[in-house]
Amino acid sequence: MAVRLAEEWFSVCAGCEVTILDIGEPLLDVLKQVQIVHMPVLMDHKVYGQTGEGTSMEIPEAEVGIITGGIRTEENKELAKEMRKKCKTLIALGSCACFGGIPALANQYLAEELLEKVYHGSKSTDGNGLPGKDVPALTDRVYAVHEVVPVDLSLPGCPTTPEMVAGALTSLLQGTPFTMSNKSVCDECPTKREKKSVATLKRRLDAPEFTAGAPLSEMRCLMEQGYLCLGPATRGGCGGSDGVPRCIRAYMPCEGCFGPLTDKSNPMVDMMGALSSIGLDPKQIPDRAATFNRFAGAGRLRPLPKR
Repeated sequence: MAVRLAEEWFSVCAGCEVTILDIGEPLLDVLKQVQIVHMPVLMDHKVYGQTGEGTSMEIPEAEVGIITGGIRTEENKELAKEMRKKCKTLIALGSCACFGGIPALANQYLAEELLEKVYHGSKSTDGNGLPGKDVPALTDRVYAVHEVVPVDLSLPGCPTTPEMVAGALTSLLQGTPFTMSNKSVCDECPTKREKKSVATLKRRLDAPEFTAGAPLSEMRCLMEQGYLCLGPATRGGCGGSDGVPRCIRAYMPCEGCFGPLTDKSNPMVDMMGALSSIGLDPKQIPDRAATFNRFAGAGRLRPLPKR
């Protein structure tokens, strides 16, 4: 008997849905065991009935549910509750669902301020009334899914990796445990550390020192080269079969998309300590709260004080 699967997307760019497709041929084996009963990106199944005849949201019952995106509207919140009610196992897929993601940077502002800026204060927009009729109301801030409903499994990343999605789904179908890395990106990074201090952060667009084609173990740590790398405060596991972190493989510093090391970690504190340890002054970063919580603003970022 096929396992029923339901999926919903909230405040998201759809990169996580593309990741599911990027699983490639192994996805065919998964699909043989799955019956998709609800997935807006793939099929026309409406939550208020196919002709709008329903008076309340309704998701078909499913063994596995997937939610991508953070919760930004009251409609998202109610739909998350319906998904939790109808799905035996609920997965938060991607950093937006797990931590709020990039949209949660908006948590530094009140919802009223955002609406005023977009509909009245933007130079590129003709002033108009605020949306109200037939448009879901914004929540007071962006929420991660687990802040609204219990989540059984969180798969971070912006987007998460095809290997992780395939591994999690396969484990669920087979009834076997699925585990994730408990290391930091730095723990999995193969670059060499010379433990020499640097004084000034470099521009991100400046090319780091490396030899193309040479093993990454011959490249000096990007933080020690003066580039802001969020690896010390970011959970590992974003690498492929070789385990090398994705950004590092591309000779780029970690962006922090796999989120904090633990649910209780404070990325700002972790990063300020890491920067200070190699002689970098954290004050060189003007927007530290947003930078260190770039993908994890839900529950961490708050409205900025008025200047």
